Amino acid sequence: MKAEKEEEPLVLCSRIPDEEDDLEANHHQIQKEEEEEEEEEEEEEEEEEETAIIAKGVKRKRGHECDVCEKMFRYPSGLTRHKRTHTKEKPYECDVCEKRFSHSNGLKYHTRIHTNEKPYECDFCDKAFRDSGSLTKHMRIHTNEKPYECDVCEKRFSESGSLKMHMRIHANEKPYECDVCEKSFRTSSSLKRHMRIHTNEKPYECDVCEKRFSDSGNLRRHMRTQH
Repeated sequence: MKAEKEEEPLVLCSRIPDEEDDLEANHHQIQKEEEEEEEEEEEEEEEEEETAIIAKGVKRKRGHECDVCEKMFRYPSGLTRHKRTHTKEKPYECDVCEKRFSHSNGLKYHTRIHTNEKPYECDFCDKAFRDSGSLTKHMRIHTNEKPYECDVCEKRFSESGSLKMHMRIHANEKPYECDVCEKSFRTSSSLKRHMRIHTNEKPYECDVCEKRFSDSGNLRRHMRTQH
């Protein structure tokens, strides 16, 4: 399979100091966190779909079935949320920036970007988070817990969403396609970063030299190597 050239991957192990603790919650940080929100919302939707499947991958015979894709859900509320993936309905709107969400929880967590509210604090490093799920994921950094294992190669992951994205490597699944060049990606965030090649959008600016970047990871590398 021919390798596809993409922008350099994000370096997750290092970042600008105190980036997430910035009380001003500036424009670039909001953009970065909104990308993370989209990834988390994607993971939540996929996790909800897991309720349709029992351990060995057999669909439940009882429950609430989606009339579009036939996925089954244990509760009608889960089916209602799932249907929004087909209709693209986003009934929850932020009063501050008018961004819309398909889930009420998505709006609740997003609002904390504007208020900079982070009520969930890590007992080990005092880092704080806007939602309990993010704290749970973070704690696995300290415990090195990786409860999610790939059935194909036995690689382990600390997050279920990471495992789902990894499985797309084995399946060669790339469900997110660029409308301009038809290049496909495994995650919606990768597609969003790719689109900036076409739009020439560079939302991340260096505070020292004002050089701009299309990717937050490139900005972090620039800060480490140039300043």
